[in-house]
Order: sequence, then structure tokens, then C-alpha cells
Amino acid sequence: MRIAFPYPDMKPLEVPEDNLLGIFSPSILKIEESEEEIIEKAFSQPIGSQLLSERLKGCRDVLIVVDDYTRITPVQKILPRLLRELETAGIQSSHIKILIALGTHRPMTEEEVIRKLGKEIPKQYPILNHQWWDSSQLAFLGETEKGTPIFVNRLVKEVDFIIGIGQIVPHRVSGFSGGGNIIQPGICGEETTGRTHWLSAQFTGREILGKIENPVKKEIERVAQIAGLKWIINTIQDGSGRLIEVVAGDPIQAYRKGAIRSLQVFQSELPQEADIVIADSHPYDSELWLASKGIYASELAVREGGVVILITLCQEGVSPSHPEILEMGYQTFEEVDRKVRKGTMNKLTVAAHLVHVGRVIKERAKGIMVSQGISKSETERLGLLHAREPQEALEIAFSLMGRNAKVAILQRGGEILPIIK
Repeated sequence: MRIAFPYPDMKPLEVPEDNLLGIFSPSILKIEESEEEIIEKAFSQPIGSQLLSERLKGCRDVLIVVDDYTRITPVQKILPRLLRELETAGIQSSHIKILIALGTHRPMTEEEVIRKLGKEIPKQYPILNHQWWDSSQLAFLGETEKGTPIFVNRLVKEVDFIIGIGQIVPHRVSGFSGGGNIIQPGICGEETTGRTHWLSAQFTGREILGKIENPVKKEIERVAQIAGLKWIINTIQDGSGRLIEVVAGDPIQAYRKGAIRSLQVFQSELPQEADIVIADSHPYDSELWLASKGIYASELAVREGGVVILITLCQEGVSPSHPEILEMGYQTFEEVDRKVRKGTMNKLTVAAHLVHVGRVIKERAKGIMVSQGISKSETERLGLLHAREPQEALEIAFSLMGRNAKVAILQRGGEILPIIK
């Protein structure tokens, strides 16, 4: 069986049919409605909320928070409809700001902003990158009941109403993205983000990824509530990236309905755990901080003692924002936890990332990576085996697992949610 990857310069892979457990991917759905009709329906039928124009009565200043270049949310199709709604509600354009929720990613370039928002909107409204690294740009709002300190972009204190635009897909930290994630980690400081991410590191991927209800999501939602998130517009896209549903309204109720739909789209059933899992990282391909989503998905599909192969581009390397990853390499939870407790590892976002990957390639399986943007020495420093192309990676895996090993291919590995039958 010949397997191609969504990267133009990546050689395809030949897998013996006797070894192939299957090729698994999110669903691609046939939807009769146009994307415009789907968006309009969400605005006209909000979940757990009055119409947005009703909710905005008495408001003067509005903050729109949109996700960044790392997500494929069709923001440029949603924003014009949202801005018309604000105009109908009497909100003047001079009282609207648009903030890009970077989490702890790098700032977006001007070209990326235009690609994300369209050409016209950046000409008409101020578009701001969230500066998570600059404490002077953050406001402290106290702590949650569980002790999470809330450092959030100071603009939240300057407006009457906050609207979040994002996408709902399976997510290793919070079960699913969407909902309150547009605030935490979207526009919070690193200390706040570190606390929720480190909380997620206490659990295996099988306990969090694809779970609509979980303790991390609840804490994220609490942060978002205190910060003032009032309304969300969240998209659900299928395995081709095509918009199939939009949920809008109350940040908690609308998110939950959307997460149920997302679960239906992204879960893919395997007949059994695989000895070898080969996953691309698409559509999260720019850096390993994001591409690791393919490894997280593999945790749900690989048997204990198996092998995970990640096929990815990573044209920006390991992580422009978090060089500590390459310095420290992926580790077990016990190793990282010991350093956190001793105070020798203070960046909890990085600590959590090291654990999330380490739980897969250090505790459950072995890891092999094929990446055009990360060198052999860097790959090995991270704790993965290096291969120049997918076929070489599979041969290494067969040498570890035997020629009868069963192989599962996870396509669109950055989003897929493997389920064992």
C-alpha cells in the first residue's frame, strides 16, 4: 500500500498490505448548506443566549478575540458577519478592537494577519498581537478558586463585552479547543497558562484528549469567565478543513454542543492498538511545539512498547518561542515533576510540553521523527530517533518490533482522535 503525505517534498511510503492495520482519518462530510448559510444560522440561533444584538444593549466598547496562525478557523468569513451585527447593535467602529490570541506562540506577521482576517478589516480596525511575554500589557484579576493566578491582556478591563472566535478540535491540554481556550491560553500571561498546562500534565493523553468534561477545561472556563468572556463563535470543520457547523452564544453551553459535533467528526475507530503508528502532523506543521499534536494522537493508537513515527515539516524548527525544549529534550513525568518541585524548572508551559510528548515517546513507546526542518542532531537531542524519509523510519520500526508488526496510519494527525474498537 502506497501512502502519500500532505507535504510536496516528502517521499511517499510503501507499507506491506499484510502489516497494514488501516489508514485512519477524520470524517469528510457532504454538507448541502453553504458556509455563509451555516454562519448565518449560528448568529440567528445562539445557544444559551439571546441574540448578540440584544446582549450588546448598553455596551459601548467591544473586544473581539480571534485565534492565530496556528489554527485554520475561517475568521475572514466570520468577522464581516460579526461586525455587521455590532453595527446593528449601535457599536461604533472606533470602539471595536481585534486582539489575536497567540497563547504563547510567536506574533503574527502582517502577511499572516491579512491571510487570516482578509485585506479590508486590518485597514478599518486596530489588529493587535497579544503580548504574553510583556507583563506591562497584562492585568492581574486575582485567582480562581483552585489557586490559578489570572494574568490576562489588560484590554479586558477596558471594554464592556468580549467575543471569542475559535475552532473546536481535539486538544491534549483541554480535551477540546474552543470555548474558554480563546482566553486561556489565548490572551493570558505565561504564568496562568503554565498552571493550566501543568495541571494537564498530571494526566495521560488517554485521560484528557477528546474528553469534553475534564478538570483542565473547567479551570480554563473559570479563567475565561473571570476575564469577562461573554460570547463565542466556534467553528467545526471536517477532515478536509471545510466548515460544516458553527456554534455561537454562551461560552460554556455553545462550546459543549460544538464539542459533541467535533467528536463525531474527528474520532476514527481502530480495530486494535497498533505496534507501529505513523502520523503526520497536518495541519499543525510549522514547528514541533505544534506538530507534537501528531504524537499526542498516536498515544491513543499505539500499544505499550510500540513505536510512534511522526512525519512533519517544522520549517520553523522546534519552537521559536520556547528554545528550552531543545536544550532539555523530552522527559518522563517523574523527571520533569522532580525539577518543578525543586524549582529548577520554572516555565510550566514548557514543563507540560516536555511531559506531554515524554509520556508517549519515553513512557509508552519509542519515537522516530522525519522532519525537513529539524536536523538529525536536534532530533536525537530531543530524545527521538532520526530518519531521513518515511520508508527509512518504517524500516527502523520493523527492526524494533519485528516484520509482523501491525501498522496504523493516522492522517491529519494534528486533529484526529483515534478510538480503539
